[in-house]
Amino acid sequence: MTAVDLGTPSLRSGTELVPAVAEGVTQTAKEFSSDQEVRWCPGCGDYAVLKAVQSFLPDLGLRRENIVFVSGIGCSSRFPYYLDTYGMHSIHGRAPSIATGIATARQDLSVWVVTGDGDALSIGGNHLIHALRRNVNMTILLFNNRIYGLTKGQYSPTSEVGKITKSTPVGSLDHPFNPVSLALGAEATFVARTIDSDRKHLTAVLAAAAAHRGTSLVEIYQNCPIFNDGAFDAIKDRDNTHALIPLTHGEPITFGVRDEATGLGDKALVRGAGGGVEIADTASVAPEDIIVHDAHNPDPSTAFAISRLTDAGYLNRSPIGIFRQVDRPTYDDQARAQVAAAVATQGRGDLQRLLDGGDTWTVA
Repeated sequence: MTAVDLGTPSLRSGTELVPAVAEGVTQTAKEFSSDQEVRWCPGCGDYAVLKAVQSFLPDLGLRRENIVFVSGIGCSSRFPYYLDTYGMHSIHGRAPSIATGIATARQDLSVWVVTGDGDALSIGGNHLIHALRRNVNMTILLFNNRIYGLTKGQYSPTSEVGKITKSTPVGSLDHPFNPVSLALGAEATFVARTIDSDRKHLTAVLAAAAAHRGTSLVEIYQNCPIFNDGAFDAIKDRDNTHALIPLTHGEPITFGVRDEATGLGDKALVRGAGGGVEIADTASVAPEDIIVHDAHNPDPSTAFAISRLTDAGYLNRSPIGIFRQVDRPTYDDQARAQVAAAVATQGRGDLQRLLDGGDTWTVA
C-alpha cells in the first residue's frame, strides 16, 4: 500500500500535561523495549505493530514512567509485557474502563489501550462505546484480525457472514461490526484506520492519535497467519488498485490509478441520490462534485457514510486514514475541574461524616 499524507496531525496536543524528558535527553526504541521474549506466532501482524509503537514512542518526548499501556485479553493484549513503560494486562473487555480511571486520576500520564476485535467488540463492547462518547484522554489501538486467535480460531464480531470456523462449522450467521462506523456512531472525536503492513502510514496515524486530546480510536487491520491468514489480501494486493480509498483532510477523495497531470485517481467519491456516498468514475463527474475530505467537521454524518463503503465480506473497498478529528471537552479534564471547583467553594469533604450521614435504612 502506498502511504498517504494524513494532513494536519492534530487540533490540540494530547500530551501537553504530561512531563517531558529533560532537555537534551534523547530516547531510543531500545529503551522502550522490555527484556521479555515476544511470544506471538511467526508471521503475526502484531510484530509489525509492536515495532512501530516502540520506534514511535521516543518521538513523544515523554518519560517512560509517564506512559501506561492497558490491555484486555487476547493475543494483542500481551502488548504491555513487551514495552518498558508502565502497563497492565487487565480484564477481558474492561481495559477502557480501567484506563478511564487512570486518565481521570493521573493527568500526568499518557494512557493507551491495546485491544482486539473480540476483546473490544464482544464482551468489551459496552465499555468501548462509553469511553468513546465520554471522550476520555486515551489512545485505543484496536487490532482487527477478524478472528479469535488466542482461543484458537472461533469467529469474532468482525468475521464475515458465512465464515467457517471451529465455532461455526457451517458458517457464521452474525452480521459483523464495522469498528469505524461503531466509533463514529458513538461520536468519538478521533477515528482512524490503518494497516499492519504499511509502517509509514501506521506511524503517521499513531502520531496523530497520540497528539489528539480526547479518545482516539485506531483500527489496525492485522493479519493472523494461523487462524485467518489472507483476511486482508484484497487490500494488500498491489494489482488491486481500487481496494484502498486514502483519506487526506482537505483533499478530494479519489483513488485507483493516478493521473500524472491532475494527481487524481480514476475513481472518486460523490454524494449519492439518497444522501449517502457513492463511487464514480472521476472523468465522468465535475471536479466540484467530488467530496473533499473534512476530518474536522463537527457533524460525523459524512465520515460515517464513507465508513459504510467498507463491505462486510472481503474488504474490496476500504477507506483508510483519519475519518474524524474534532475538538470536544474531555471527561477527565472536566471531572478534575469539577472536583477543584467543589474544593474551592466547599472545602475538602469528610468521608467519615458522609458514612455517618443521615441517609440510613433499618432492615427488619
